[in-house]
Amino acid sequence: MKTIVIKKEDLRHNINKIKEHAMTNENDDNGNSVKIIAVVKGNGYGLGLIQYVKFLMDEGIDFFAVATVEEALKIREAGIKNRVLMLSSIAIKEDVKKLVEQNVIITLGSEDAVKVAEEVASELNTEVKAHLKIDTGFGRYGFRYENREKMVEVLKNAKNIKIEGTFTHFSMAFYDEKYTKLQFNRFIDCIEVLKMNEINPGMLHVCNSSAFIRFPNMHLNAVRIGSAFLGRLTIPNTLGLKRIGYLESQVSEIKDLPKGSFIGYGNTYKSKKDMKIAIIPCGYMDGVNMQVGKDMFRFIDKARYLFGDLKSLFKKQSLTVEVAGKICNIVGTVGTYHVAVDITNKQINVGDIAIFKLYPGYVDSSITREYR
Repeated sequence: MKTIVIKKEDLRHNINKIKEHAMTNENDDNGNSVKIIAVVKGNGYGLGLIQYVKFLMDEGIDFFAVATVEEALKIREAGIKNRVLMLSSIAIKEDVKKLVEQNVIITLGSEDAVKVAEEVASELNTEVKAHLKIDTGFGRYGFRYENREKMVEVLKNAKNIKIEGTFTHFSMAFYDEKYTKLQFNRFIDCIEVLKMNEINPGMLHVCNSSAFIRFPNMHLNAVRIGSAFLGRLTIPNTLGLKRIGYLESQVSEIKDLPKGSFIGYGNTYKSKKDMKIAIIPCGYMDGVNMQVGKDMFRFIDKARYLFGDLKSLFKKQSLTVEVAGKICNIVGTVGTYHVAVDITNKQINVGDIAIFKLYPGYVDSSITREYR
């Protein structure tokens, strides 16, 4: 059996630390407290979408954001009525209609998206709730900041859309302060143009996890927190967040190998002595040796990573796993669903617990998530 284990006290610790940091810029200019929007995309960053959302709700987080239609609908199917924001701007009528019918807040980032939202509002005889997305330099979803006059024109012609918020997304908040400030200033400029044209931009939010920690002055009305809840950051961990989630499995087999034995694909490892190894049924398809920062959600991406691993034949193996409380070296290349572990001179038995410290987001959603 394989299980992703989430330690509840550690997750609760991170939530509280994030709440405390949000209070460093407690009020915006209008005296409203900063809202925490929990981004729960990618199966709740690997923590199990519905379990994760319910845990966050129990800790006082009541606004969620997703990246796909399927994620939004899954939350609604679970009977959760809280605010859910679809972060991606879409102009596919069937999808927009599904979201609106389920009272999901949609994102508008183009003239086509506004047009479709108007059509859906008319057909359903309702007012569509939406957030505006402004592209300030990411180059993906959103009205381009240079074309704000066109954005104003499009929005002024929309009669059945209620703008509840406006946001942008930073591309380099984890690294480039200058460019992040440039994006922020472009966003504020667009907000001023909206206001001058009597368009209420609603709730303003620009900070992802990195920007939330690095730039408290940019918190505005709300912040979008994803990876910070897991304590997995690409910037210094100044909040004292704990890393959330590990993969737990068991030793499935133990065997003795003589000196000179090859282990794993590509004959990348040859034993220099008689060895005892343990086989653990976890591999790169379970997230073992996947590195945060690489887009490893698709099978082809994982296959490419394996190829890269094979090219590193002569590099010293440094991967480890905790088995029965002992730190052991993984030997040979990481397989699809298995690894070999050197347990020579260690008292380890079949059935002993093995713990892999990895990013839960890379672990298949079919594997059980357990909150302990």
